[in-house]
Amino acid sequence: MKVLITGGAGFIGSHLADRLVARGDTVLVIDNYSTGRRDNLKPHKLLTIVEGTIADEGIVEKAFAGFRPDLVIHAAASYKDPDNWEEDIRTNCLGTAVIVHASMRYAVNRIIYFQTALCYGLHPIEQPITLDHPIISGGSSYAISKTTAEQYIELSGLDYISFRLANAYGPRNISGPLPTFFQRLTTGKQCFVMDTRRDFIYVDDLVNCVLMAIDRKGSRGPYHISSGSDYAIKELFDATIKALDITLEKEVEVRQRGPEDAFTILLDPSKTHADFAPWKVNTLLEAGVRKAIEYYKEFGISETFTHLRIPDKKD
Repeated sequence: MKVLITGGAGFIGSHLADRLVARGDTVLVIDNYSTGRRDNLKPHKLLTIVEGTIADEGIVEKAFAGFRPDLVIHAAASYKDPDNWEEDIRTNCLGTAVIVHASMRYAVNRIIYFQTALCYGLHPIEQPITLDHPIISGGSSYAISKTTAEQYIELSGLDYISFRLANAYGPRNISGPLPTFFQRLTTGKQCFVMDTRRDFIYVDDLVNCVLMAIDRKGSRGPYHISSGSDYAIKELFDATIKALDITLEKEVEVRQRGPEDAFTILLDPSKTHADFAPWKVNTLLEAGVRKAIEYYKEFGISETFTHLRIPDKKD
């Protein structure tokens, strides 16, 4: 199979590229390395990399015309600056429109998209959140632009699956609390945790589900990829401390969440379990954190990103 991956040098995209070429699929990656890393992708005879933005119609048209993909995995996204609305629109909205139109012209069999759980808003009206929950995408530029993109994909009429994701973590991840904890704990900076809870999904478990969608499991529309359990951010921090094998002089500060931060986001994965059987989550949080920390120790983290505003960035 010929698979085109946007954002293929990023966290999820690069893991998918690795798995696809390992099983014999041919992969073309489009990435502008805004948040992706060049060393996430190892040279392979089945892998081609095109450097550039998906908002560039010329780059996308040339890639589709030359490669003619059977399937598109749309993992590219702008998220590293919560105040750069223009870039979020350019990549997440315009870039998606460019990719979708190319997919229509070249009769792609399926698009697989990754959507943020923030499409349900900062204060979901049910927990766990079902697929029947109304879409309430306000609260951040990232959520608004990602949700708009999902709606354009739906509008296209193409066969698609939109995976609405729990907090993905693991090797190569540079966003969210885990890499931030690692970076601060290993550079002598103070840490704090928010009094919030999140649903975490290890990247290998996520990729296992996506591979089934690539192989035509699932039906057109949205699904949740979720562990089905939520954890306090303090639990994630404690797992990080344990993986680093360090002892703190005093207990970490727990801060009250701000108005832009949901107390918990827990997704109901029951439809995914039904349609993607026998898929299940195999990696417990502590084991997944340990694997991520091993990666960070070996490869390092130069910077971390978040689509949320951090109220206090002082050391």
